[in-house]
Amino acid sequence: MSINTDIETLGNGKLQIFHGDALEVLQAIPDSSVDLIFVDPPYNIGKDFAGRKDKWDTDEDYLKWCYLWIDLCIKKLKPTGAFYVMTSTQFMPYFDLYIRERMTILSRIVWAYDSSGVQAKRYFGSLYEPILFCVKDKNNYTFNADDIMVEAKTGAKRNLIDYRKNPPQPYKNEKVPGNVWNFCRVRYRMDEYENHPSQKPISLLERIIKASSNEGDIVLDPFCGTFTTGYVAKELGRQFIGIEIQEEYYKIGLRRLGLASEYKEEKLYREQKTYEIKHMSTDVIQTELFANG
Repeated sequence: MSINTDIETLGNGKLQIFHGDALEVLQAIPDSSVDLIFVDPPYNIGKDFAGRKDKWDTDEDYLKWCYLWIDLCIKKLKPTGAFYVMTSTQFMPYFDLYIRERMTILSRIVWAYDSSGVQAKRYFGSLYEPILFCVKDKNNYTFNADDIMVEAKTGAKRNLIDYRKNPPQPYKNEKVPGNVWNFCRVRYRMDEYENHPSQKPISLLERIIKASSNEGDIVLDPFCGTFTTGYVAKELGRQFIGIEIQEEYYKIGLRRLGLASEYKEEKLYREQKTYEIKHMSTDVIQTELFANG
């Protein structure tokens, strides 16, 4: 892989992460070499990613940029590879139309969640994010159904009988998940939380990586953010290639994947949460009081 020397990279043979622009790094990755690509790009809705605004001048500019990395991702996938891509609800129809001309879209997934934050009062607020599950060859791709089974309430809880069969049989206790996935968003007090405005949960990536890759396969994420994709890939015995343009998030990747304990002479620690700092202060006071009798 030939990469511009201005782009930082660190890896250990199985995990490789790049601090640089996704379009530039993607071009250097060999074609037809990746088993699974998960993309959670900027949504063009104005969020602040460590000082970089998630907003293009026009919607057309945003879509042109997206089509560039979509084309590159498709080139990097193996013929048997899978491609999962997210974006905002307003842009997903454009993604859908563009990608269906180039791949087979097998599932249009809804990641649904509740929200305890500010809710819309004069329209119906959005409580989901869309995901496309696409493959190059609809007759030859990885899908490990047994690894992602969920409870089938009809059989497991209601104990109903399927009388259409001869002889009648109980409904199964497990099933492959449908296309509506209920995973809670990452909350501030959750152990997995990192300082990022749109962190995706471990549970979401576990389902995707288990379903569409095998141990030893190569997983690619061109917009890593908090590196949840890489973290889960590592835990599940996959290889990983990650790209992140923002230094603050690149440092999260170095730490979270165990690739480095310091960066530019800075020790890498998970950012402490406010309630942890308060607890530490209380513990220090109690220790001092105890020591002073």
